[in-house]
Amino acid sequence: MNPVDHFSATYGEARDRFFAATEANGIAVSRHIHPVARGAESEELSIDVAVLGAANASGMLLLISGTHGVEGFCGSGCQVALLHDAEFVAAVRAAGVEVVFLHALNPYGFSHLHRTNEDNADMNRNFRVFAPPPVPNAAYAAVHGFMIPASWPPASENEAQIAAYVAQHGQRALQQAISGGQCEYPDGLFYGGTRPAWSNSEFRSILRERGAGRTRMGLIDFHTGLGPRGHGEKIYSGRAVPADLARTKAWWGEDVTSFLDGSSTSATLSGVNYNAVYDECPRVTYAGIALEFGTIPLDETLQSLCADQWLSNHPDADPALRTAIKRQVRDAFYCDADDWKATVYAQARAACIAAVSRLGAPQD
Repeated sequence: MNPVDHFSATYGEARDRFFAATEANGIAVSRHIHPVARGAESEELSIDVAVLGAANASGMLLLISGTHGVEGFCGSGCQVALLHDAEFVAAVRAAGVEVVFLHALNPYGFSHLHRTNEDNADMNRNFRVFAPPPVPNAAYAAVHGFMIPASWPPASENEAQIAAYVAQHGQRALQQAISGGQCEYPDGLFYGGTRPAWSNSEFRSILRERGAGRTRMGLIDFHTGLGPRGHGEKIYSGRAVPADLARTKAWWGEDVTSFLDGSSTSATLSGVNYNAVYDECPRVTYAGIALEFGTIPLDETLQSLCADQWLSNHPDADPALRTAIKRQVRDAFYCDADDWKATVYAQARAACIAAVSRLGAPQD
């Protein structure tokens, strides 16, 4: 099985490959079709769920792709390759566990090459309490004006403002200000929204249906855009619960990082999708990671996001510029190269097998 063959060039192709892989395993797909939004090619958009292994097993592994839309190229490729991986499929069945493949949590962003959804909401900033309204993010307010300039490419004055901020506060502070999450600027970066998004509600419904009755649950959420090219950082995806963090490191190794203690390349985030697990499956014993694969340098990634947000704010932009920006965004979150795909899949496979082994063991 060559994993490179299972990565796709578009959302539509990724979904078709996922359907074909599930059919080859005799697995039915539960489709959650978006009631309003359409894809870049006017195609139907859906979150698609397939289940491999022992039905209603006490241990469940949840594999998520496309939380951040355009990052779905990576996660979908890994999911499809796993379904074609005879050794992995056999390991799941032998362990007596259930693996739930959630394909394209944010199908709109996947199709339209956005990180965000149809409301410009970031799905890993949207899982929060909205009443009362979240506390305003003053750090983001200080940078919004120069991170989303009036024209693109940015003027030299704009670049000078960014450089001055970094000189005064540091690159890490800029990353935190931009990506920590904010709910005040719907035309801005890392916007959390003002209410639960459609993907949020559907994810919670899936968790209640598939996970609420489990004894143990593992979660791997596939992401891209941070860290060295091809390296998979295992970032703890859970609340500040010491037992859950310890369990996560026991499953996947002491190299698991966390933005809670500053050991991760990620900024400290709010509104992350793991909150839904705690809310909807409160009695489950939990371990979870975001498996974050590096692509290009961080400053280039941030620039692609600023360009894409500017484009969203200017729908009448020149078609040639639109095409160039969309290519820039895709390249920032997906390395369409065989060596990258192969090394990504090897790490994803190892993480999934480790989780299956733990879930299939007599006790945690």
